Amino acid sequence: MNALRHTISLVSLGTFQLVRRTRGPHARGFLLGTGLGLASFSAVTYAHSAEAVNPKVNGVQMDTSRFMAEPITDSKALLGDKENMRHRMEILIMEIQAEFCRALEAEENCGQKFKVDRWERPEGGGGITCVLQDGDVFEKAGVNISVVTGSLPPAAVQQMRARGKNLKEGTSLPFFAQRLETAKGEKQWWFGGGTDLTPYYLCEKDASHFHQTLKSACDEHDATYYPRFKKWCDDYFRIKHRNESRGIGGIFFDDIDSPNQTAAFNFVSSCARAVIPSYVPLVRKHKNREYGNNERQWQLLRRGRYVEFNLIYDRGTKFGLYTPGARYESILMSLPLHARWEYMHEPKSQSEEGKLMKVLKNPKDWV
Repeated sequence: MNALRHTISLVSLGTFQLVRRTRGPHARGFLLGTGLGLASFSAVTYAHSAEAVNPKVNGVQMDTSRFMAEPITDSKALLGDKENMRHRMEILIMEIQAEFCRALEAEENCGQKFKVDRWERPEGGGGITCVLQDGDVFEKAGVNISVVTGSLPPAAVQQMRARGKNLKEGTSLPFFAQRLETAKGEKQWWFGGGTDLTPYYLCEKDASHFHQTLKSACDEHDATYYPRFKKWCDDYFRIKHRNESRGIGGIFFDDIDSPNQTAAFNFVSSCARAVIPSYVPLVRKHKNREYGNNERQWQLLRRGRYVEFNLIYDRGTKFGLYTPGARYESILMSLPLHARWEYMHEPKSQSEEGKLMKVLKNPKDWV
């Protein structure tokens, strides 16, 4: 097979900004945010016929009600070869998206729901974008998946070559986006993903809980994973021009291709399943706490840093923007509704804001 093929499976679990105003001198809701992303693989597409809603293959029926929308690849193909790694990954990301959306909706005090936007891409594939805005708890929350096919332009190929991938330079290459898989003579494949917490005020118990949950998920597979991927996360989510981290870290991995596909898939699955227990308890714990205007202004400043990282450094954002037929609404949905940039702002070192900055300047171990 001479064609070079890429498979990039991206689940983008966006930015979640806790903050709602209520009547009275104080707003309620602790200032907490997170950026989550899981890259893996597969795809699914449903027609809008009655048969496609719950299609059968050899008498087996798929229950699509557990998903947020109809998948992007044909369900009969999905059911027809359930051992195909792309199909396994497709089902996983569809399930994780739905579980995460419903977990966040459950924390809303007034029943706010996600807007579900299933879209198709003329060049091939599509995605499901789920966004909750102006909730009682979440100012904005986004949970996306995408399954796209087409040709990678030279700029996107060069970006991947910079990570050490053996791809031919200066040409457009066909790809399938969900996991990364290439084939040119011999097949190459890899998984990537991660999750990090971006609080606006530091609570060490929360940081320890978040990291311990991720460590437990990693330790099920390899005791060396957590320290390795924790450092990788600290290095990756670094706003270099400010010499500070985006948040308090988590785990990040780009190129998992060992010991084999099944083991790598199981590891990615464990990480995906750890997202809800790592994050949602923190929402539940703090969502009704009071805060004032000073805290709100600090939150907006920190969101500005989040925007800087996503637009300047984030490889997932760059890859999406470089891809022909890019759907910018979905790529940029992780940007906050409101942010702030204040010239030469520097919090007092002994303030609560200053305590966070010390950790952002010098990442620490939490478990």
